[in-house]
Amino acid sequence: MPQDMDRGITGYHAHIYFRPETKPAAAAVREQLGAMFDVALGRWHDKPVGPHPISMYQVAFATREFEKIVPWLMLNRQGLDILVHPETGNDLEDHRDHALWLGEKLTLNLEMFQTN
Repeated sequence: MPQDMDRGITGYHAHIYFRPETKPAAAAVREQLGAMFDVALGRWHDKPVGPHPISMYQVAFATREFEKIVPWLMLNRQGLDILVHPETGNDLEDHRDHALWLGEKLTLNLEMFQTN
């Protein structure tokens, strides 16, 4: 059964992944995102954090920005791997079931979201 689109996507996160050798590209993408779009740029994480297997930073944006930001990332990601997911209040489903990937799909550590 289809889910109601208005039921609860409150925003989106894009996680921009990088390695030491690709950090300059990540910095360029970050600078352009901050200059061109209405986004909240998260901190640099130079080590894996949360479910993320490698270094990354988060970019948070409102639902109205999706149609501008995601196509821009598709064309301007500079070879970086990017996870885009909605914010619905269910972190496990948002990262596992509702995510889209630009570049390589990395294996996330989703165990932290699973409740027993």
